[in-house]
Amino acid sequence: MKFVMFTKHLQEWPLEKACAVVKSMGFDGLDLTVRAGGYVLPENVAADLPKAVQTAKDAGLEVGMLTTGIVDITTDNSEELMQVAGECGVRELKLGYHTYRNFGEFRPLMDRVKELLEGISSAAGKHGVRCNLHIHSNNFVTANAAIVWWLLEGTDPHTLGAYIDPGHMTIEGGGDLWRQGLELLGPRTNLMAVKSMGWIFEPGAGRTGRWTNRMMPLHRGMVDWVQVWRCLAQVGFDGVVSLHSEYQGGHSWYDMTVDELVDQTREDFAYLRACREKAMAA
Repeated sequence: MKFVMFTKHLQEWPLEKACAVVKSMGFDGLDLTVRAGGYVLPENVAADLPKAVQTAKDAGLEVGMLTTGIVDITTDNSEELMQVAGECGVRELKLGYHTYRNFGEFRPLMDRVKELLEGISSAAGKHGVRCNLHIHSNNFVTANAAIVWWLLEGTDPHTLGAYIDPGHMTIEGGGDLWRQGLELLGPRTNLMAVKSMGWIFEPGAGRTGRWTNRMMPLHRGMVDWVQVWRCLAQVGFDGVVSLHSEYQGGHSWYDMTVDELVDQTREDFAYLRACREKAMAA
């Protein structure tokens, strides 16, 4: 098992500084952003991804996975990105998202995504990488683990897989749907995102308001990490674990500086490992 940090949250720093800090926190490597606005831009992947991988190696880290925006192999330098990733020895890639907009369009959208995955799978096999569907709550096709299972059914496990996210899975199915999803996707799970959330009520004018979810430190959020680790042990998960320190912007309970975010990441990482130790000891 490899523990990596999602580099989106450090992007105001040069990659060299980000690597030094990630190394100091005890991670094995990076979850490197290779997408619009990322550390590596897709149009510059041939020149910049090998440099980024070498920068990580110089810091004693590996690039355990790439977070990409790939949704269609024919667009946005997608196949070139896969080719360069394979040449750099990075096997696991996260795919981008398909958004569900209008009621009545979901089933056709599912079918379209299934078709697009055929081309993605073919290119992934050619270049020796594997592309993984990330479970993300709200209006995305992959918000539901059962839909991800359906999309992956009948595909090659060497080229396509699941990127589970207990935080998003708990928001969408806090009773037990998260646990059912972990079991359903267990054989196809290669990556796990680590974050936690909670529901909060935001008052409006008068007696109005709305419930919404916000990112929270692991010890305060809704995810039961001890139970998650127990489930993962049963399905034999031994993949890449990416810690997401999403403590900036409107989706977070907080709005931390990068230095504060790093301090919280240290705390989250220690908590995550303690939960795993407790799960394994039971």
